[in-house]
Amino acid sequence: MPSTVIRSYSYNAHRRELDIVFQTRRRYRYRHVPVATYAAMNAAPSKGAFFNRHIRGRFEFWRDPDAPPRLSLVERR
Repeated sequence: MPSTVIRSYSYNAHRRELDIVFQTRRRYRYRHVPVATYAAMNAAPSKGAFFNRHIRGRFEFWRDPDAPPRLSLVERR
């Protein structure tokens, strides 16, 4: 998943939360994200463009200032 904006991301379907770690290593958790939005992000050729069009400014979020970024399955591929 090479991206100039997003380092990694993961999704918790039970909680409907999308965690995104940006290239700056800042991690944000977006709440109430439908599984369809996560699936569309997975399919998008540009994760950063998808984020800007469909996630940024549309979902409640929380920035994790202390926790180190974790590797997701997407980043491990």
